[in-house]
Amino acid sequence: MARLLPGTRALRTLEAAARHLNFTRAADELGLTPAAVSHQIKEIEDQLGIVLFTRTSRTIRLTEAGAVLFEASTDALDLLGRAVSRAHKLARGTALLKVTLDAQFATKWLMRRVDDFRKQRPGIELRFDIASELRDFELDDVDVGIRFGAGKYPGLCTHRLFDNIIIPVCSPSLLASSPPLREPRDLFHHTLAHIEWARQGVTWPNWRMWMAAAGVDDFDDSRTIVFGTSTDAVQAALDGNAVALADFAMVANDLSEGRLIRPFELGIKVPPDFAYHLVYPIGSANDPRIVAFRDWLLNEVHNPQPDPTLG
Repeated sequence: MARLLPGTRALRTLEAAARHLNFTRAADELGLTPAAVSHQIKEIEDQLGIVLFTRTSRTIRLTEAGAVLFEASTDALDLLGRAVSRAHKLARGTALLKVTLDAQFATKWLMRRVDDFRKQRPGIELRFDIASELRDFELDDVDVGIRFGAGKYPGLCTHRLFDNIIIPVCSPSLLASSPPLREPRDLFHHTLAHIEWARQGVTWPNWRMWMAAAGVDDFDDSRTIVFGTSTDAVQAALDGNAVALADFAMVANDLSEGRLIRPFELGIKVPPDFAYHLVYPIGSANDPRIVAFRDWLLNEVHNPQPDPTLG
């Protein structure tokens, strides 16, 4: 946000240089050359008549005066950023609702249902911010979010959406051209994919955990492929390259439409502390747009409608 604020070049340069204590890294962040950063800092020092940095051949350090201005510039940029976010929301009026969510939830769940919301609420225009990182509702131009986590977010209202059950999936083509899957040990003849994720002592179910739950205690995970995102693991299954562990809710449509097959019924629940949640600021709880989206989303989660594209 700070890079979008008009008239803040000097503050942004000072803040980045002081935070990195390295003109080259500050330059990379700001899209400048190290020489330009050095020149801007010298210009600020000359205008103020204060030395902000002490320089040696290899390092720079903040002076006491520089530390004071660094703290002030950080606060000023943060305050301006929050004001700009509020201004954007006011300027776009009450008809637009911006939703931030990750790519997997967007493509595998929400986008297939969003036309129903638009039909029910034609006066609300939805726009999506697809991002894996968390957004700050005070700094970023977003209204509500759907995020995977523990659901403990100070200052935010949270609504748990559904439990996460991890199941094995594969493509019909893989079964047609590879050794059959009649029992869990048959998976030893296939490439297996899962994601690696751990947070706050909780580990996302992997193939070793699934095999243990299936009663297989001599599983060798040397043939498994570890992906960074569930989207990539599921895509490997869709392409016929692997049997993947996937979140049932995220592949339900692929299963119902025959793009994926569930070779075994066994599923492992993610510890209940973690799930997808709808989140928004407490101060926005009575916003009619958010109320409409919240009520529709929770109804879809708990009372899913039949997919009209199926038989």
